[in-house]
Amino acid sequence: MNRPRRLRTSLACLAAAGVLLPLTACSSSGGSATASGDAAHGTYTFWDPYPQYDSSSAWEKSVTACGTQAGVTLKRTGMDTGDVANKTLLAAQQGNSPDIVLVDNPVVSTLAQAGVLTTTADLGVKTDQIQQNIIDAGTVDGKSYGVPIGANTLALYYNADILQAAGVDPASIKDWASLTAALGKVKDAGKKGITFAGIKTEEGSFQFLPWFWGAQADLRKLDSPQAVGALSLWKDWLDKGYAPNSVINNTQTTSWQEFETGGFAFAENGTWQLANSAKETFKTGIITIPGQNGGSAPAPTGGEFVTVPVQKDTARYATSKKIVDCLISEQNLQATDTTLSYVAPVQSVQQQQVAQNPALQPWVTAVAAAKGRTSGGLNTDYPVVSEQLWTAVQSALSGAQSPKDALSAAQKAAAAKTGH
Repeated sequence: MNRPRRLRTSLACLAAAGVLLPLTACSSSGGSATASGDAAHGTYTFWDPYPQYDSSSAWEKSVTACGTQAGVTLKRTGMDTGDVANKTLLAAQQGNSPDIVLVDNPVVSTLAQAGVLTTTADLGVKTDQIQQNIIDAGTVDGKSYGVPIGANTLALYYNADILQAAGVDPASIKDWASLTAALGKVKDAGKKGITFAGIKTEEGSFQFLPWFWGAQADLRKLDSPQAVGALSLWKDWLDKGYAPNSVINNTQTTSWQEFETGGFAFAENGTWQLANSAKETFKTGIITIPGQNGGSAPAPTGGEFVTVPVQKDTARYATSKKIVDCLISEQNLQATDTTLSYVAPVQSVQQQQVAQNPALQPWVTAVAAAKGRTSGGLNTDYPVVSEQLWTAVQSALSGAQSPKDALSAAQKAAAAKTGH
């Protein structure tokens, strides 16, 4: 298969899975990958999924400073997450790739398998300090194709006032049974239990995965007894009134808005809501999502990877490496991840973050237990599997099918499309 065809195929795959990435702002702008001057000077291009940050932002200033430090002008273009991925593939097909691209982690494997990205080994970028479970999201066949600038994931926020009134100690919640018992006490006290996002998009899969993985289910076996148990948990919560029917259409934003009303004991949401939780009129706290039989359930990692696309002029890689090294330096990681509400991918920087903000400790624990959605060899099959998973969740929560029947249908559809 020649490279242009591979790129067209990958582009179509990305377009079909445009809902993959729920954690980044939603506006877009164009950009040019054209660079000027020789490889050690001139202009280098940098694309990222942060259109919300303008030239006055700390992020823009950090990017610009890294270009200056490398001896070049770094031209940054922010655009929508899906646009970053699709335009990177198009630029590669046209032989006009940007020098550096910050891309959401599930897309790294698609770009890598399309032959668009260089490996960190080829560039000489060191990754030994990066937590293995975080960098796994950008690893294909044992080779890493980028470096994470940070990670976010999911946990359970709680309303301490509601739990106290219901006689629930959040520290007592260790597994599914104790969480369900707590929800029962909250309902008996006249309050609402838990809200989450079960919408029929990637956000629905993203929020369901901690429970799916917490039951030790496998994304290659969507119809396993473990998977059925996880979906049955959510369905039982709806049937018992522990979770509202609105979760069927909730995004992570609308779910959080429900929690902000002060009527819910728990909300499944991400690191990015930490600042908002501190502003609530009620006291909040955080616990990791429990596994079925205890411990912290593996939640999916969110966050972006710094990647370097393949260039015709390979002499440009030396300067690109300098820019990447600058962006992932400890000093920049701490500043960047604080700005973006990320947990750093390096333990030493995590310690600095927690020292600065102790409220991050549960998130550091959650990130340590997290796993990449495309890891375990799933790679470009993930969008197909995820779509079938969120379809099954919708079908079961709405009552259209039982959890077992919904997941059985999902497995058959996923296997037909992926060949696994």
